[in-house]
Amino acid sequence: MSNSSSLTQFLLLAFADRRELQLLHFWLFLAISLAALLANGLILSAVACDPHLHTPMGFFLLNLSLTDLGCICTTVPKAMHNSLWDTTTISYMGCAAQLFFFAFFISAEYFLLTIMCYDRYVAICKPLHYGTLLGSRACAHMAAAAWATAFLNALLHTANTFSLPLCQGNALGQFFCEIPHILKLSCSHSGYCRENGLILVIACLAFGCFIFIVFSYVQIFRAVLRIPSQQGRHKAFSTCLPHLAVLSLFASTAIFADLKPPSISSPSLDLALSVLYSVVPPALNPLIYSLRNQEIKDALRKMMTGCFSGAIKFQFSGA
Repeated sequence: MSNSSSLTQFLLLAFADRRELQLLHFWLFLAISLAALLANGLILSAVACDPHLHTPMGFFLLNLSLTDLGCICTTVPKAMHNSLWDTTTISYMGCAAQLFFFAFFISAEYFLLTIMCYDRYVAICKPLHYGTLLGSRACAHMAAAAWATAFLNALLHTANTFSLPLCQGNALGQFFCEIPHILKLSCSHSGYCRENGLILVIACLAFGCFIFIVFSYVQIFRAVLRIPSQQGRHKAFSTCLPHLAVLSLFASTAIFADLKPPSISSPSLDLALSVLYSVVPPALNPLIYSLRNQEIKDALRKMMTGCFSGAIKFQFSGA
């Protein structure tokens, strides 16, 4: 039996016992992380460089890409390192840092998706007030509130979780450090209840965001169905469905992972669900959401054409 004062490291859940499968997981995670870094990097560059994307939606897309990059860079590198070097350890401070940054970026992403839902609601239901309700100052305040709330949430959870005495060993049933799996190692009933209280508070906030999203989309669909032309309805739906798809993937996997019945719980299922909500959305968000936007496509095409033209000019001038 150990306690938190003597713990120097945790044991993470391995993806496989066989060396061949460990290497397969390494290459798979490398491909996913490179795709996510490339796609989100392109979105960041396009939004920053193209004046046509200096809009509220472009601003929120830039923030969303930052959270996606943060999520990928928090969980995947350590998992790749462990698979490549056939180890499962993570240091005590490394685990605390990983938990803080994952909670920070995943919370910020959810709050930003809620704000982006508000953006779609105003754009479709109150188009005449779009410039007033979503001016540059209002957008900056909403984004700052999302980041600040996420930071406070991550700080409180991390500080409380790692203040608990741990006496149930150091093996985590997860491939990265996550609050529920660390709580299972705690032997403090009062600390456990305190952390559950914090989780309840953030769950109420998340549920409030969920109710707002449902209400907004009900109003959006009612407004879209009143559009007389089929082309207009299709255009309006096309701006909302990618956001709804990303949000549904993110929320459904996270909710099922946290609320699934204990009778169907298993290490393999927990591992698959954790990959689905922590790794897959950051890689798919640019493809599902941003790259379906014609303005983003045009900006990326213009940026790539400019890069190639500059490279060719440089090559010929050097020759």
